[in-house]
Formats: sequence, C-alpha cells, structure tokens
Amino acid sequence: MVSNSCIKLVKQDLEQTGFIEVLHIELGLAEIQFDAQVINFQGIDALLKRNGFELLNDKNARLVEQIKTSVIQLVYYGNNNSSIMRNSDFLSEKLAHTYLHLSKVFSERTGTTLEKYIILIKIEKIKELISYDQLTLSEIAYEMGYSSVQYLSNQFKQITGYTVSSYKSLKNKDRRTLDSILD
Repeated sequence: MVSNSCIKLVKQDLEQTGFIEVLHIELGLAEIQFDAQVINFQGIDALLKRNGFELLNDKNARLVEQIKTSVIQLVYYGNNNSSIMRNSDFLSEKLAHTYLHLSKVFSERTGTTLEKYIILIKIEKIKELISYDQLTLSEIAYEMGYSSVQYLSNQFKQITGYTVSSYKSLKNKDRRTLDSILD
C-alpha cells in the first residue's frame, strides 16, 4: 500500500468479506483477525491480488515493502526540509535495522540501490510540485531537502532527461505511480 487510497481500498475489501476484521491498518501493514476455518492465507492473498496488492510471507520481502513505505512516508508525508535527521537515520530508526542491512536487502531484492530509490521517489514528488505550479523552484528545493536549486536541477535532468523548465512546458507530464517506480 502506497497511499491513503490504497489503505481505504484494502480495508474495504477485507471488511466486505464479512469474516475478516481489520484491527489496524497503515501504509504497508494490515493487522487482521479471521477464522481460519472460513478463509486461509491463500484466500486473503487472492482477495488482495484482485486490486494489485499481495500478501507478503517472506521476511525480506516484507522488509523491502516496509522500506518502500517508509521512504514514501518520508518524502510525501514527512517534513523533509526541516528534518535534521538524515534519510539513513530515519529509516534505521523506523525499521529497527542498520542502514547497511536495509540497503543490502533492498538492493538484493530490487536490483537497485536504496539511495537510487529514494532519489526516484523524490523526483516524482518534485514532478508533482512542478505540475501544481504553486511553488518556486527554490521553495521546492527547500521543501525536498536539496542544498541548492542547482543540485535539484542537475539531479532532475539526470533522472528524467528534462530540464526543469522543459518539463514544466510539457503538455503531458511524464508522471509515474509510486508503486511502479522500480518497474
């Protein structure tokens, strides 16, 4: 789950069965109670897959999803600009693992580095902010935790292939859903 809409959809799907009680749900995690004689994990997985979700039974697969969710929370819902805490410290503290361990598991499972994933998520947020056209580039750089507009602009061009001004002028902005970033 990568958004509040995902949370609502998963909760609704689970509760509509009439035999699954959602005890707690948040980005990337659902705590449920159910009668194993009525439905099993395979049935729950099939229910989730109807809307593009899946049940994660493997410890490292769950950790990767927790990392993704935490990065999205940090970039989209956190206060990244005034945070004294570095991304690595935030993730280590939130997930109770060393950043080295998180980075290693993430890279092994996804084929990309955790640092690159964080940048890709930040770039999607920057695209969104540019599309809204409510903030200056300086304000966006500050909000996204960049030390300068130049640094943001260089990274944006490197990742998207567009300068910020050429992206701004595009009729159809090249935006991706957060769950498809690594596809």
